[in-house]
Amino acid sequence: MAAPHVWLDENGVAWVDQANTKVIQIVQDMMAHGWSPEEIHFQHPHLSLAQIHAAIAFYYDHQAALDTEIKASLGRYRKARAKTLNSPLRRKLLAAVKTG
Repeated sequence: MAAPHVWLDENGVAWVDQANTKVIQIVQDMMAHGWSPEEIHFQHPHLSLAQIHAAIAFYYDHQAALDTEIKASLGRYRKARAKTLNSPLRRKLLAAVKTG
């Protein structure tokens, strides 16, 4: 399943070669912000355009699996966020802001 500039770790997670960046991170930037490869490069100058294009190509070659992972990641985020919305620390910080 790997491709040029992309490798899979032991858990099957796709990474951009020599960049410490997951393919899914590049895809999420593209989807969330509507960024072009050039804008992704501007925002992440440690990535070459070849690496970015390879990550995007990898995404399109494995779109169903990566879309499933993106949805699962969003679900985990929402669940974690819901747990913290009314945490004791958050309540304390909000009270401090209101009285400050």
